[in-house]
Amino acid sequence: MSLQGKIVFITGASSGIGAATALAFAAAGTRLLLAARREEKLAEVAAVAMERGAEAVYTVALDVRDRAAVAQTVAELPAEWAAIDILVNNAGLSRGLDKLYAGQIDDWEEMIDTNVKGLLYVTRAVVPGMVERGGGHVLNLGSTAGELTYPGGGVYCATKAAERAINDGLRQDVLGTPIRVTTVDPGMVQTDFSLVRFHGDAARAAKVYQGVLALTAADVADAIVWAAARPAHVNIARIVLTPVQQANSLLFHRG
Repeated sequence: MSLQGKIVFITGASSGIGAATALAFAAAGTRLLLAARREEKLAEVAAVAMERGAEAVYTVALDVRDRAAVAQTVAELPAEWAAIDILVNNAGLSRGLDKLYAGQIDDWEEMIDTNVKGLLYVTRAVVPGMVERGGGHVLNLGSTAGELTYPGGGVYCATKAAERAINDGLRQDVLGTPIRVTTVDPGMVQTDFSLVRFHGDAARAAKVYQGVLALTAADVADAIVWAAARPAHVNIARIVLTPVQQANSLLFHRG
């Protein structure tokens, strides 16, 4: 299916998988609606996206944790951007790797508010329009962490298990419409994920990827665009992708 001219709304688009996804969709000639908290970074991604072939780019500063801001942003989109064809719920993060009984509650709040509630807020704001127009595709960023919990990651893993349940519930709830719903669940991806998790501790973050040829953000973006480009009657329910050196959330071969 051609993606040329489709309106693609990507949250968390200023870096990592979100930015890579924006550039991958740009190469397909889409119109990109990019949202993130960091406006300067978002502007940089937008500029590169235009160079890569995007038909047009519109950016919005948005924190998906802010329910009112999400609703207002979607409701007040210019008419030429309102008919969103593809939603990529990418905004998400992990904070901390403490034992659950010693965890930082602020870290828990940030993960739950972003990964679960933010996902719900954006979905609730966008999908009714898709239902009304009779078409659309929602792609949610999950994780292998959602199917197998690892030590110190209980809350993060719980948020990704919630993502999978929300994704599957949405697919059931839009049954009877042409809307497609997909979860893309990567394993280890070398982005700023671990740097964010460890609150900027670069040395600790680097150790996470030591000895493993991890996935790149572009690898995940490629899978997202591939799913979106399937024929309209084909729904890719779930994509799980890992590095060859990763079996699951717990097992790695470090060379």
